[in-house]
Amino acid sequence: MTAAQDTQDKAAIACCSFCMKPDTQVDKLVAGPAVFVCNECVDLCCQVIAANPESDLRPLPWQSADSLDHVLSILPNANAAHAQAESSLAGWVGRARELGATWAQIGDALGITRQSAWERFAPND
Repeated sequence: MTAAQDTQDKAAIACCSFCMKPDTQVDKLVAGPAVFVCNECVDLCCQVIAANPESDLRPLPWQSADSLDHVLSILPNANAAHAQAESSLAGWVGRARELGATWAQIGDALGITRQSAWERFAPND
């Protein structure tokens, strides 16, 4: 089996939160607390910053979208990124519980009530 076949056979662990490519399709995927960024997106960001190092804040991406087709084409990736972030958050909450955190502590960390934290993250037993 070649290295390329081996990579194709592996199940993706996570996707880049920006381009949504799975870790099996990029060279590197760097993990943050609830997001991931691939080497290709990092390279693109470096190019943008180098081309305009003193740029002011720009509108949010959806504010400058001028085509309904473009907006609708972005929605599936935005939804997938949201689902991945939610899954990551649930993993962090689960780990906090394993380490002895109370629902009140988790709620405080998330800026929500203990009850809201429990309702959102408690296992459905």
